Amino acid sequence: MNSALSHIAGSTLEARPPLPQSMIERMTLIMDLFEGPYDLLTLEDVVLSTGLPRSTAHRILDQLVRMRWLDHTSSGYRLGRRALGLGGRETSHGALRAAAAPVLHELALRTGKVVHLAVLDGAEVYYLDKIGGRTAVAVPSRVGGRAPAHCTALGKAMLARLDPERIDEAYAGLMVRLTQRSIGSVDQLHRDLGRIRVRHGVAVERGEYVPSIGCVATAVPGPGTDGPTGALSLVGEARSPLERLAPVVLAAAKDIAAELRASTGVGRSVPRVATPRVQSWSAEPAPGLVATEQEERWW
Repeated sequence: MNSALSHIAGSTLEARPPLPQSMIERMTLIMDLFEGPYDLLTLEDVVLSTGLPRSTAHRILDQLVRMRWLDHTSSGYRLGRRALGLGGRETSHGALRAAAAPVLHELALRTGKVVHLAVLDGAEVYYLDKIGGRTAVAVPSRVGGRAPAHCTALGKAMLARLDPERIDEAYAGLMVRLTQRSIGSVDQLHRDLGRIRVRHGVAVERGEYVPSIGCVATAVPGPGTDGPTGALSLVGEARSPLERLAPVVLAAAKDIAAELRASTGVGRSVPRVATPRVQSWSAEPAPGLVATEQEERWW
C-alpha cells in the first residue's frame, strides 16, 4: 500500500465523507487511488481506502477490468491499457527509457550488437529505443514503430510472463505470419512460450520477423507487478550463436529493473538514498561475457 493509501487507512470512519451514490462517482473514487502506472492495489486496499462495501468494490473492479481501465494480476489491480492511454503510458515509458538508457548504451558497446527496448501493447511490441550505430541501419525497426509480438524475441519474452488466458485473448483472431519461420498458431505459440519459461525467460528467434535476422531477448520485470514492464534484445545474424549472449541480456534486464525500482520508489518503505548504479556484468570485452564455443546452450 502506498503512502497515500496508508494515510487514508489511518483516518477514522467518522471523518470519512458520505459514499457517492452514482456508479461513475464510485468508479472515480477507485481510480483516484492509483497514483502512478506502477501502483498495485488489492481488493482489501480498495475496500479499506474507499469505505465501499466489499461486494460493491469487487463488482466495480471487475467492470473496470472488463473495460480495460484496470488490469487484474495475481498480485492485485493496476492501471490498464485504456487508463495508460490517457497519459500515464508516456509517464511509464519515460521512466523505463530513463532507467534503461545507460544499460543499453553499455550493452551495445560491449557486444557490438544492435540493442532494442520495447513494451508490449496487446499483440504488438512498441519500440521505445534502438541503439547500434551504423549497423542499426540494416535492422528494419524504428523508435515508435511496432511489430507482431509473436514474430519477435522481444514480444515472446514478454508474452511468456503472462497468463495463458491472456495469450488466448490477444490472439483470438488470425495470426499473421511474416516469414516461413513465423509462428502460425496459438498452440505453437504456447509451446514456444513454455520453452522460454524453462530457459529462465530467454527468448530466441531466427528469421521469424526478417529472414536474415535473429534476436535474443528477455523481459524486464516491473516494480510492484508480476507482469513485464518491457523487454530488451540483442540483434544479430539469424545463423549466429545468439544463445551465448543470454547471460548478458539477463544481467542487463536485472540492472534495468533495479534502476526502475530505485527511480520510482516502488516497494520501498524507507526514504531512498541515491547510490551509484553498479552494473552486474563484467567490464571485459564481449567474448569474456558469453558462454564458450564448446557450450551449445547455456541453460
